[in-house]
Amino acid sequence: MDKRGEFNTAMKEAMRNKDAIALATIRLIMAALKDKDIVARGDGKVEGITEAEILSMLQSMIKQRIESAKTYAEAERFDLAEREEIEIKVITQFLPQQLSDSEISANIDSLINELQANNIKDMGRVMAELKARYAGQMDMGKASGMIKQKLAA
Repeated sequence: MDKRGEFNTAMKEAMRNKDAIALATIRLIMAALKDKDIVARGDGKVEGITEAEILSMLQSMIKQRIESAKTYAEAERFDLAEREEIEIKVITQFLPQQLSDSEISANIDSLINELQANNIKDMGRVMAELKARYAGQMDMGKASGMIKQKLAA
């Protein structure tokens, strides 16, 4: 089942379970997806955004919620911080299993060899290929730091 189907199934399940936070979160995901599809269709992509782009969108949504939860916690609004944490769990269920740091490092090493990247100027090529192959499976911010470190050495 593709991600769009997963979202619809999860939304129906949340409705059946009367899980208001999960339902609201899934609706937010679907609204963001619809917005991105509209932009993609305007750019000539009849099918909308790809599965990899959907995974990237989900990661961005998680990153936003992590920042919000941190801000709420600092302001001692623990009720709002807790809601953000619940939303993170709901969104995370749609992502593939995350790669460990050692798996990320091994994949980066393999990609650097495959692309014959040998200096920091090649970082963009390596990042682009990493995003294409492993969207949703790793924190690209962390991966970027690892690539920079490996290419600078």
